[in-house]
Amino acid sequence: MRHTLCTAAFSAAMLIAPSIGGASPTVLELYTSQGCSSCPPADAMMEDLVEMEDVIALSLHVDYWDYLGWKDDLADPAYTERQHGYAQEAGARTVYTPQMVIGGKDHVIGSRPMQVMDQLQAHAQAEDQVSVTLERDGDVLKIEATSQGVSGDAVVQIVRFIPEIERDIRRGENAGKTIKYINVVTSWEEIGTWDVSDTLSIDAAVEGPEAVAVIVQNGHHGEILGAAQLP
Repeated sequence: MRHTLCTAAFSAAMLIAPSIGGASPTVLELYTSQGCSSCPPADAMMEDLVEMEDVIALSLHVDYWDYLGWKDDLADPAYTERQHGYAQEAGARTVYTPQMVIGGKDHVIGSRPMQVMDQLQAHAQAEDQVSVTLERDGDVLKIEATSQGVSGDAVVQIVRFIPEIERDIRRGENAGKTIKYINVVTSWEEIGTWDVSDTLSIDAAVEGPEAVAVIVQNGHHGEILGAAQLP
C-alpha cells in the first residue's frame, strides 16, 4: 500500500509540474539496496524521474544492508563510500536508504515525492554554471564544456549505467518481491580535473553498451556544476 500511495503522490506532482524546465539537467542520485524494505517506493519513483528531460536520475546500490540475509549483486562499496562522503560534507553522522542527493548538495528521503519535486524545481530555477555537451562515435566520447561566471577546478566524471534491471528477491526484508531498478550505475570514474575558466574539450574511451553520463562537480562530494547524458 505504501508503494502505491508514494507512486500516486509523485504522479500527482508530475501533473502539477510535468517539466521542471531547467536549461541544464539536474543530477539526482538515489542510494538504494535490494535488502532495504523502505526502498521499493523510491525505486518505483525512478521510472517517472527518468522520463523528465531535465533530470539525470541514477540508482547507486550500497552494500551495508547485505547482512540482513540478501546480498545485493548490484551494490558496490565505492557507492557506499560516495554516500558517506556526502554525509561528511553535510555534517551528518549516518547514512540511510532510500536517500536522494540532488545536484550534489540537497538530501531528501527518497520516498517523499513532493519534497523531491520541490528540490528539482528549485534547482531548475538556479542559474546554469556549466554547460556540457556530449557526442559519441563508437567507443569514443567527445566531451565539451563551458562555464558561466564560475571559477576554480572541477572534477570531471564519467558514469556508466544500465537503463533497467529486474531482480527477484528471495531472502531478506524484501523476500518474495520482484523489483525493477532504473538507471543502475555500473561504474563511476573520475577522468580528471578541469579549470572551469577555460573551455573543456576532451575525448574519452567508453567501451561497452552501457548508457553514459558526464558529471562536472565541485570536488567529489560538492555541488554538481553541470552534466549531460547519452543513451
